[in-house]
Amino acid sequence: MARNLLEMRAITKEFPGVRALDNVNITVEEGEIHALVGENGAGKSTLMNVLSGVHPYGTYTGEILFDGQICQHRDIKDSERLGIVIIHQELALVPYLSIGENMFLGNEQQRRGVVDWDKTYEQAAEFMAMVGLDENPRQLVKDLSVAKRQLIEIAKALAKNVRLLILDEPTSSLNEAESQTILDLILALRDEKGITSIIISHKLNEIAYVADRITILRDGATIETLDNRGTTISEERIIRGMVGREMTERYPTRQSTVQDEVAFELRNFTVYHEQFTERKVVDNVSLKVHKGEIVGVYGLMGSGRTELAMAAFGRAYGSKISGTVIKDGEVLELTSIPEAIAAGISYVTEDRKESGLLLNSTITHNITLPRMDYVSQKGRIDQDLERRIAEEYRQALDIRAPNVDRLAGNLSGGNQQKLLLGKWIYSKPDVLFLDEPTRGVDVGAKYEIYQIINELAEEGKSILFISSELNEILGMADRIYVMNEGQIIAEFPGDGVTQEEIMSCIMQHSKGAVGA
Repeated sequence: MARNLLEMRAITKEFPGVRALDNVNITVEEGEIHALVGENGAGKSTLMNVLSGVHPYGTYTGEILFDGQICQHRDIKDSERLGIVIIHQELALVPYLSIGENMFLGNEQQRRGVVDWDKTYEQAAEFMAMVGLDENPRQLVKDLSVAKRQLIEIAKALAKNVRLLILDEPTSSLNEAESQTILDLILALRDEKGITSIIISHKLNEIAYVADRITILRDGATIETLDNRGTTISEERIIRGMVGREMTERYPTRQSTVQDEVAFELRNFTVYHEQFTERKVVDNVSLKVHKGEIVGVYGLMGSGRTELAMAAFGRAYGSKISGTVIKDGEVLELTSIPEAIAAGISYVTEDRKESGLLLNSTITHNITLPRMDYVSQKGRIDQDLERRIAEEYRQALDIRAPNVDRLAGNLSGGNQQKLLLGKWIYSKPDVLFLDEPTRGVDVGAKYEIYQIINELAEEGKSILFISSELNEILGMADRIYVMNEGQIIAEFPGDGVTQEEIMSCIMQHSKGAVGA
């Protein structure tokens, strides 16, 4: 019988005005991959922050046993000394330091009080090899892809003699191939090195693939633990535990709202990289969006999807931009983001925390920020009007917070995403670019966001929907453009096309480009 490496008993954690964890119990067996799932705000990350010492002993009640010993971690250093290492969703790497410097930051390889750089880079290379990285350890982290940064975080954990590896949304920013690499590595670490892992993820197909057991949290409490060994647990079964009900449909139904009138068009749109100005990232793209239409844009990471949307949004990205932007039959010369907003175009960024929201500001301020002129008169903000409008949006979008004075950074991921949508809906756009609008949110919150998007289409808004989740594109879009290497390579109707057809189209185009 497997031995328990970790036991967390009756863990309760409160923040001002909210009980985040309510008598949570979880056991993790030595040498297993244990998944922790639940809706946004269920308490998953809070529980792992308690375990790792981010929330120190004394700020919660309950008991933690690791390897049979009671733990009272004062900080993250205490947990790391035991071999408990957490990799947060926002990776803790310093972009302008090298891989080797990052790997041993706070854990420097020293000789007589001086950093031994030869040993640092030599050992960095050894740990990098364990995770399949062959980059030069002296290379700066800023020049690496997100997938390689995630591998560096895992190599960094190995360098700390990890026994329990905690991964919080390790694949949320990765494409399918990169995600598979990470998942296979976690399996290999279990099978070859006996490393125990706890993985938090909203991608239930990945959970079903990698996890031995699955613990479900809901509203800060433990609901159940499912055994995924032998017979694979279905996604529907996991969802039922997460949301407390059956979800018969992942995507809300919508009657066709597409009108004949073309609301937005790009013609021969070309964009070059901001820094490497000889590198073309969008290559002669032409597309159309009708009124009331949801147009999906799908492509693998690096296909140019985000660069296309940002460049069209008042030249928010890129250099040497050429081509024509047309809205309602009129050619627009957009040279800035304020001009794009004034023209009725909005862009919901893929990164809500870095460039989407002001996390240290209130719900009120975040919602009204794009169009302060709507709540101002003679240069003065009408604060009562501002709060009333914010409260209307909070209720309409079901942003779960006690009031509009709550800081954006204190909201769950799903509620942050709804706030981000509310911010741009408030700007009263005719055309919305939605870039990964459900990234990092649970199935329940996704469904609510899909409903909001459908309602916008029903109002006659025109939506360009960018996603790296092909199922999502197929479930939501009226038409689909497929991008690869900066080009539109195919166009499909939303109904009838399969994942296999779209992926085959991309693979064939990539082969042709290599052959050329």
